[in-house]
Amino acid sequence: MLLVPSISIKDGKVTRLTRGDYTSGKIYNESPIDLARQFEDHGINRLHLIDLDGAKKGTPVNYHILEMMSGYSDIAINFSGGIHTDGDITKCFEFGAESITSATIAVYNPDMFSSWMMSYGREKIALGADTLDGLIRVGGWQKGTKIDLFEHIDYFYSRGLKYLKTTDISREGAMEGPSFGLYQQVIEKFPNLCLFASGGIRSVDDIQHLQDIGVYGVIFGKAFYEGKITLKDIEGFAVGVN
Repeated sequence: MLLVPSISIKDGKVTRLTRGDYTSGKIYNESPIDLARQFEDHGINRLHLIDLDGAKKGTPVNYHILEMMSGYSDIAINFSGGIHTDGDITKCFEFGAESITSATIAVYNPDMFSSWMMSYGREKIALGADTLDGLIRVGGWQKGTKIDLFEHIDYFYSRGLKYLKTTDISREGAMEGPSFGLYQQVIEKFPNLCLFASGGIRSVDDIQHLQDIGVYGVIFGKAFYEGKITLKDIEGFAVGVN
């Protein structure tokens, strides 16, 4: 299982939202570059960089931060937030992303997303399928849809999808624990998917439980920034799972 810290950027600063609410984001003083290097020094080889400004705007904004992080560390960066065009993807890779996660375009133009898996390779393109009450939300989680989570995943699973990131938005940043049952259902329905579970991680115990369920990777954020998961915890667990 992969242990993947997330770094969310809003207005150039590390910010964590609670349940996707842009009006109540908490800003942290850490530099995203320093964070990437700390994680790398403690056994992490991959991180998830979220461009919150890009997600809301509909086109990536924080390329410069991606470029600096990739330039000053060897950590593999999965970039997400507002990726809607081939040009967006090309720029992400040019500025140092190892892979990308896209969510909104998969709803509005599923054929294009499917073509990306073919053009760039399914190792490079992950689907973000984030849900509230079983329905997909898009546009930085600001817009609801009537699309069922499992039907949405199945459409791309049948077309060769390999990597999936699913967040239960009701748990994101709330420190109330992950949706273990949701992830169990996804794994049972789509056994060949590499599932990254995100949202609600409180502790190393939660990470262990998700590993026991069989998720491919765990994306965590606020628990680290609030001191519930330490660099020592990360190092110990990363050594055990890599």
